[in-house]
Amino acid sequence: MFNKTVMATALSTAALVGISQAQAADYVIDTEGQHAFVQFKINHLGFSYILGSFEEFSGEFHYDPEDLEASSVEMEVQVDSLNSNHAERDKHILSDDFLHASEYPTATFTSTGFEATGDGEGVLSGELSLHGETREIDMPVTLVGEGEDPWGSYRAGFEGSTTLTLADFGIDMSDFPETMHELELYVTFEGVRQ
Repeated sequence: MFNKTVMATALSTAALVGISQAQAADYVIDTEGQHAFVQFKINHLGFSYILGSFEEFSGEFHYDPEDLEASSVEMEVQVDSLNSNHAERDKHILSDDFLHASEYPTATFTSTGFEATGDGEGVLSGELSLHGETREIDMPVTLVGEGEDPWGSYRAGFEGSTTLTLADFGIDMSDFPETMHELELYVTFEGVRQ
């Protein structure tokens, strides 16, 4: 009887601690620990896919599990950090034929809203600025998880993906097959609560 009471009290306390940990807070995306990725996938001439990533970026987000619509995200990506695992191709993508990184060195995303669509899921809306053009995009996102890490910090992690039409951002793909006119953007990251 005593052991059951002690166990019940311990479990109740643990549950309350868990609830108190999930609170409205600001997070910095953990790029130092390489727990964040900005990746892309684009069809190559209808034969296969090119996959790549942008390796230098920063960002922060506000996450409130009790008021998801108050959540927000801001990110900045260094365009010339693109890596598709082929130096000559990267040089071409970064040239004025495509991303024109010397003229447009950064891409930014600033959220404008969030709509919950299910448990741990929703659609993040915001303004993506790329190649000198700014467009409103929607990105379905999923909460991967949240909680204390082994070092005493509190983390929350998300993933999301969306499809971009390159012409919307002034990137001319008219000389290429239609399969190359769109690009899949995938983002996943952990944030450390501040």
